[in-house]
Amino acid sequence: MPFIHSKVNVTVSKEQETKINEGLIDAASSCLGKPETWVMLQIEDGCRLYFRKDGESPAAYVEVALFGGENKSAFNAFTGKATEVLSSVLGIPTDRIYVKYSPTGSWGYDGGNF
Repeated sequence: MPFIHSKVNVTVSKEQETKINEGLIDAASSCLGKPETWVMLQIEDGCRLYFRKDGESPAAYVEVALFGGENKSAFNAFTGKATEVLSSVLGIPTDRIYVKYSPTGSWGYDGGNF
């Protein structure tokens, strides 16, 4: 059960949103070992993101909150796929994308906790 929150400073069409969702869900499944039925996504487009004092060039910030411990090799694999997806779909250079991980041992769902 990861929650993947992507903030981008470009406009995202419905078609692009669908491709990003599919790509990030696939990455969560293949890299993080999370079943696609448990992945929740949010895409915020048109955000004001400044990187290297530049707020005009395309950029993205992705936060991945997930149940479980830290797994650096899985996180590295996911970062590669996530940046590839955002770069290919939205044209954001991979060196203008940050990915943050927030693993937790407490996660609530359906009125209870895991």
